[in-house]
Amino acid sequence: MKSIRIGTRNSALALWQAREVARHLQNNNYLTEIVPIVSSGDKNLNQPLYSLGITGVFTRDLDIALLNNEIDIAVHSLKDVPTQLPQNIEMIAYLERDYPQDILIRKESARNKEFHELKLATSSLRRRAFWLRNYPTTDFSDIRGNIQTRLQKLEDGDFDATILSLAGIKRMKMEIDYEMLPLMICAPSQGVISVAGHTDKPEINEIVSQINHEQTQICVEIERNFLSTLEGGCTAPIGAFAEIIGDQIRFKAALCSLDGKNCIAVDENFVYTPEENFGEKFAKVVLENGGKELMAEIKSQI
Repeated sequence: MKSIRIGTRNSALALWQAREVARHLQNNNYLTEIVPIVSSGDKNLNQPLYSLGITGVFTRDLDIALLNNEIDIAVHSLKDVPTQLPQNIEMIAYLERDYPQDILIRKESARNKEFHELKLATSSLRRRAFWLRNYPTTDFSDIRGNIQTRLQKLEDGDFDATILSLAGIKRMKMEIDYEMLPLMICAPSQGVISVAGHTDKPEINEIVSQINHEQTQICVEIERNFLSTLEGGCTAPIGAFAEIIGDQIRFKAALCSLDGKNCIAVDENFVYTPEENFGEKFAKVVLENGGKELMAEIKSQI
């Protein structure tokens, strides 16, 4: 068999993720080739994602390459992948989740400030809403780009701190001070590397499915079903996190208004059965408790 062509965005973090998928496949004695592709999302660093008016901004170019047979599989940060996949594309593997948490990184001049005093740089509606839920007078600035770009903007900009995913910091082996943020619920499927394939390539898809981590798949499918049922795309302020603890799953999730004043949350422990769609079940609880009206309000404001 020829090398499996692995499509990826060309940022340092995305390339690390592609190499991690390649390593797993090579451990199973398959040849691989990494094919970097510049995405539309990487070309526009001045506008926040929600103003671009589309979901999947970081996955679209890889989807096109996959459909055009320029690559055999595409590697994504799963939280960037829309819950509605393009025709003929399917998720075929999830690597084991490592670091799902959000973290706070300050500049040195803000080292002694209290959380409520910080001016924050983040373009994420979720991070803004969850922060405002606790610190309603916070000022925000938009910030986009890869980890290195954001950290440079933090040094140069007129703000005190930014919020990033811990996974990126750990994967890049960056020696940097950070603070954990228990007040945050991470984005659905944050901290998970996923692999998409073409439905017309069952042989390759079968090979790649061998590196799938089943426990991670169970958790992220609950989170993504929750997200898709709320019709949140990947821009509404929605957090969702499932983890397996012993013989049960704990699921924490919330939908917040843009200003953080109205949050509808669920926190459930349950025994998993594959026959039941738990993500959809808990999303319907949120929708029935005011979530439907809140989603309509959010969509009218974005």
